[in-house]
Amino acid sequence: MVLWLAAALPVLAQPALTERDRTAMQDTIARQIEAFRADDGALAFSLATPGIRAVFGDAESFMRMVRSGYAAVYRPREFRFRDTLALGEGWAQTALVVGPDGVAMLAIYPMRRQPDGRWLIDGCELVPLPDRTT
Repeated sequence: MVLWLAAALPVLAQPALTERDRTAMQDTIARQIEAFRADDGALAFSLATPGIRAVFGDAESFMRMVRSGYAAVYRPREFRFRDTLALGEGWAQTALVVGPDGVAMLAIYPMRRQPDGRWLIDGCELVPLPDRTT
């Protein structure tokens, strides 16, 4: 299942990612997960890139899509950050997610640094992990 995933472009020269960047990306994702758990659509929507917000138009539409197709991140039993990967001209943060159904998935979050320096979420791809249930 793919949610707003930007096409992976060939890896081009890009600035090195600092530990501060990694922490900022993970903080953004963690805030969105907590917003989902609290049904705070306004906050969850605000942590998506302007392009994602333009696709959905408003927080209610965004949350309806998440609730209907992304239960693993909407109500995770478990959520643990993994590697940060180069993705095209940007970066992606991965996480191990166990959904409410007990199925483990790899979540891949493309991240985009905004002109003001903030990192926002530019999608999420959920990849089922074979033979992983808890």
